[in-house]
Amino acid sequence: MRKFLIATAMVVALPAFAAEVTQDAQLGTTMDEVKASLVEMGYEVRKVKMEDGEIEAYAVMGDKLSEVFVDPATGQVTKIVAK
Repeated sequence: MRKFLIATAMVVALPAFAAEVTQDAQLGTTMDEVKASLVEMGYEVRKVKMEDGEIEAYAVMGDKLSEVFVDPATGQVTKIVAK
């Protein structure tokens, strides 16, 4: 029972530790690094692809879908589009 209560408390507290991605954030220079960074921030990453020379990630937090664009040369977020 105690383990169940601890696990439940952790699940409930998880959103409190989630962070929103911001423009100019450093996420990484590869698709795997970008995905790992977003997951660590609390996002569910639906898709990551390379398009027009940028890493493009589709990430969900709660009921909010965001399209995150990252410059693969610097690892910096260049644009965020809320869907």
